[in-house]
Amino acid sequence: MPPILPDFSSSVKLKYVKLGYQYLVNHIITLTLIPIMIGVTIELIRLGPNEILNLWNSLNLNLVQILCSSFLVIFIATVYFMSKPRTIYLVDYACFKPPVTCRVPFATFMEHSRLILKNNPKSVEFQMRILERSGLGEETCLPPSIHYIPPKPTMESARGEAELVIFSAMDSLFEKTGLKPKDIDILIVNCSLFSPTPSLSAMVINKYKLRSNIKSFNLSGMGCSAGLISIDLARDLLQVHPNSNAVVVSTEIITPNYYQGKERAMLLPNCLFRMGGAAIMLSNRTSEKRRSKYRLVHVVRTHKGGDDKAYKCVYEEEDREGKVGISLQKDLMAIAGEALKSNITTMGPLVLPASEQLLFLITLIGRKIFNPKWKPYIPDFKQAFEHFCIHAGGRAVIDELQKNLQLSTEHVEASRMTLHRFGNTSSSSLWYELNYIESKGRMKKGDRVWQIAFGSGFKCNSAVWKCNRSIKTPIDGPWTDCIDRYPVHIPEIVKL
Repeated sequence: MPPILPDFSSSVKLKYVKLGYQYLVNHIITLTLIPIMIGVTIELIRLGPNEILNLWNSLNLNLVQILCSSFLVIFIATVYFMSKPRTIYLVDYACFKPPVTCRVPFATFMEHSRLILKNNPKSVEFQMRILERSGLGEETCLPPSIHYIPPKPTMESARGEAELVIFSAMDSLFEKTGLKPKDIDILIVNCSLFSPTPSLSAMVINKYKLRSNIKSFNLSGMGCSAGLISIDLARDLLQVHPNSNAVVVSTEIITPNYYQGKERAMLLPNCLFRMGGAAIMLSNRTSEKRRSKYRLVHVVRTHKGGDDKAYKCVYEEEDREGKVGISLQKDLMAIAGEALKSNITTMGPLVLPASEQLLFLITLIGRKIFNPKWKPYIPDFKQAFEHFCIHAGGRAVIDELQKNLQLSTEHVEASRMTLHRFGNTSSSSLWYELNYIESKGRMKKGDRVWQIAFGSGFKCNSAVWKCNRSIKTPIDGPWTDCIDRYPVHIPEIVKL
């Protein structure tokens, strides 16, 4: 028998071939310029000083030409640096940690459901099935008014929850940053489902006696991605207001939005949404560069509201009995996938290395010209980011993004553990995830973070941050008393 040829696919280290390709393409300009510069240097050395001086004199440059050229260079440099966008720094942030008294174990949640929906056992069974597969743990929290049987979602109790969450996060932010209330130039508060009068931003201004000329904004009805919308708004404001500090508060108030009806599509949010909030300090002051944690690199926003299905897939309405709730449609994940596709199409050219963009372009041209059945190339976003913060909206959301972006278990660990420990805290979930990564001691100088969030409307928003310094493990925050227990194994189904 003739000798069998070796299996080159296993004998050749294809991983190193791929790394070599990536290095070659990503540094093609440098690798091209270096030989040219070496050749020019060798030629200059060969010519000698006298020939170089003769070459300079042959240019016949007079003083006026030299001055004009110098002025032109200075003018272009001045225009460039003046038109360059201001750098936005994330100085620090703080997350609200709910008190132990608000904890809702599975047994408590199901007991309350049986008492509240005692005439509708099918709805109770539905909630139990959702909770078993939700990915939530036993330590998630609901506000005090929801612990009553039946719940008491009054305006007073809703304000009480808002004050507890927002003021706790703000107090923690002031303590961590040394920021004084009078130093806040811009205030943005986002809360989708609770929009009282006066607004929540006015409530913060009243509590901390902020300046009368503060620029305040209150965003409502914008879903779980409103936190990144607030970051985008703060960035735009900091571009036109020099030497300013901005504080963004992201939260969702659960009290007035706990659904007590029988519609399954509206019962789903009861099983997933929990208490949470975060306060973030942004600044464009150069003096904050040294102590700031991150630098904002990109914000990309995608809105699919022009499509009727996307517009109504997360919809607040009354059921047949007149009870208000948030309806989540079955095609939510398909719509989220389309929104994500639009978002990463815009994000890709901004962050992906040249090697990935070239492969994507070649595949695209091949599909258009040669064979439409070619499998599309999915860019490797792991080359662009070290950390991923995927909105902890639910287990299915995290699973879908992990599959589509080809992420490892470690890449989605922060999202899964945040969902397990705190539940879906809406727009603030991204900051619990970022704090998880920091608490694990994984955030190093130069690391890039991609925050991805989805929201009603339907929206997909992204933010890219770059770490300014290696971050020490926090001694305070929402994870301090439990980070040693994580990550934990989360079974597919928790039998109740």
